[in-house]
Amino acid sequence: MPMDGLTLGLVARELNRALAGGRISKIVQPERDEIILTIRNEGVNRQLLLSATANCARAHLTQIKKNNPLEPPALCMLMRKHITGGRVAAIRQVLADRILEIEIEHHDELGDPARKRLICEFMGKHSNLIFVGEDGRIIDSARRVNDQISSVREVLPGLRYELPPAHGKIPFDEVEADALYRAMVGMNGKLHKLIAQCISGMSTQTARELAFRATGSEDAHSDECDLQACCESVAENLQIIPERISPAVLYDEDGAPVDIVAFEYRSRANLAAEPYPTISEAMDAFYRSRDMNERIAQKSAAIHRTLKKNIERCERKLALQREALLGSQRMEEYRLKGELLTANLHLAKKGMKSVELPNYYEDGMPMLTVELDEKLSPGQNGQRYFKLYQKARNAQTLAAEQIEKTEAELNYLEGQLDNLTKCSGESELFELRQELEKFGYVKANRSRKLMKQLPPSMPMRFTAPSGRIILVGKNNLQNDKLTFTAQPDEVWLHAKDMPGSHVIIVDPEPDDATIAYAARLAAAYSKGGNSSRVPVDYTLRRYVKKPGGAKPGFVIYTHQHTLSVEPLRVDPDSKPTIV
Repeated sequence: MPMDGLTLGLVARELNRALAGGRISKIVQPERDEIILTIRNEGVNRQLLLSATANCARAHLTQIKKNNPLEPPALCMLMRKHITGGRVAAIRQVLADRILEIEIEHHDELGDPARKRLICEFMGKHSNLIFVGEDGRIIDSARRVNDQISSVREVLPGLRYELPPAHGKIPFDEVEADALYRAMVGMNGKLHKLIAQCISGMSTQTARELAFRATGSEDAHSDECDLQACCESVAENLQIIPERISPAVLYDEDGAPVDIVAFEYRSRANLAAEPYPTISEAMDAFYRSRDMNERIAQKSAAIHRTLKKNIERCERKLALQREALLGSQRMEEYRLKGELLTANLHLAKKGMKSVELPNYYEDGMPMLTVELDEKLSPGQNGQRYFKLYQKARNAQTLAAEQIEKTEAELNYLEGQLDNLTKCSGESELFELRQELEKFGYVKANRSRKLMKQLPPSMPMRFTAPSGRIILVGKNNLQNDKLTFTAQPDEVWLHAKDMPGSHVIIVDPEPDDATIAYAARLAAAYSKGGNSSRVPVDYTLRRYVKKPGGAKPGFVIYTHQHTLSVEPLRVDPDSKPTIV
C-alpha cells in the first residue's frame, strides 16, 4: 500500500481518534529512521510506530516488540527531554499531502505550557522524521539534509521548518469534477497518469484504482473515454472512499502477502483479502515479517560480502596449493637421477649439458637422460638433484597440511554463509558476527555494549506428524548448545559432508517416520537445501563428540546411519516456532 495522500488521510483520522488526548510515557528509537512512541490514552498503552524507511515509510499502531540501543540517538534523547509526559493534542495530515503532523502539548523547563510538533514526511527515499519547536525551528531530524544533499530545502537543527515545494495540484479532498476536467483537458495519455499528475498526494496505484472505477480498465487512455464522465467518477469516489474504509491484507495465489489496502480495490478483486478492523492492524500484520527481513538483510549485507570475499580467497589459495602438490610429484624423478648420477660419476664430465646413464632400477637397464648444470662438477650435480628431491618432499608434506587447513577453513566459511541465510533476528545475527570477530574475519563491533542486552537466540522448533518435537539450530552457537544439552539417547541428525544445522529429535526411540521427517528438515537447513536429494547422517547424541580446540559447530560422530532424502520445503512465510 502506498502511503500516499489519500491513504495517509485515512491513517491520520484513525490515529487521531485513538491517540488524541493521550500522554506520551515512553520514546524509543530502535533504528536511525524509526521512532516508537508509547502513548497512554483511556487507560490503554498504545505504541505508535513512525518509520522513514525509504521503501516502507509509514505510521501506524504496532504491537511488535523491538530491541532498543543501549545509548539512544540524539533525536530520541531530545524528544525525551522535551515531550516525555506531554499530551497528544492532535494528529493531522498537512495540505492533503504525504505529511503527518503530530502536535504535542507539554510544559517547558520553567513549567510554562508549550507546544512541539513531530512532522513525518513519507516521500520515498526523501522520507524523514522532523522534530520542530514552538518557534517553528527544527530541533533535530532522523535525516539531516544540507545544501550538498538538496539545493531545494535544507533540514538542519536551528533552521526554520519549511514544507516541501508545492506542485500546484488539486488537493484530493477538494477535487470537484469541473475543476479536474479543466486541469486534464488538453492532456493526452493514460488516464491514471493524468489523475496522478493533477491530484496531490496521489500514488500510481491509487490512480489506477480510480481509473478502473471510472472506465473498467486500469490502463484506459484519455482519448478512449468520456473525460468529463471520468472526472465526475473520480470526484465522486474521492468523496465516498474515506467513509467506506475496509482495511485488508492481499495475498497472491500462493498465499504470500503482497500488499495492504485501506479501502476496497476493485481492480485487484482477483487477489484473496484478509480483512482487519483497522488500517494499523493490517499494516502491523503485513510489515511484521517483511520489515524484520529487510532490516536483517541490510545489517547482514556487510557480513555476506566478507564471507564471500574470504571464500573466494580460500578457493584461490586451495588452487595454488593443489598446483604445488602436483609439482612435488617429480620428487621421485629427482631422487632417481641423483642416485644414478652418484653411482656413475665417471661417465659425466664438468661442462656437459646432459649424460646418458643406465637405469638399473628397471629391467634391461634402459638408458636415462640426466640433465646437468654445465657449471657444476658431476658430484655437485648429484647433490643438486638430492636437494631438489628433499625440497619437493618437504613441499609435498607442507602442501598436504596446508590443503587440509584451507579445506577446513573453506568448509567453516561456507557453513557461516549458510547460517547467515537462517538469521531471522538480531540476536542470531549478532552471535554470528561475534564468532567471526573472534576468529578475525570482521573487525570488532564498536557498538558491542549496545548489543549486550539482546537475549540469546533460540533454535527453531518443529512438530513431526507423530507429535514428536524436533529442534533445529540456526547458527554454530545454537548448534553446540542444542547438541550438547540433548539427552544421550536422543537422535542427532546432520547433512552428510556439507555445512548445515544440527537437528535433535526430543525424547528417545522415535519411529522411522519421525526420523525421516527430521532428516528432511536437516536437509532443508543445509547447503544442499535446494537439491533434489541430500544424504543425511543420524546417530544417538551419545556418539557425537567435539574435538578439543574445534571451532563452534564442529563435531565428529560414529555409529551413524545414512538416509537419502528430499529436503522439506519450508514455507518462509510460515515461520516455525522459536523455542
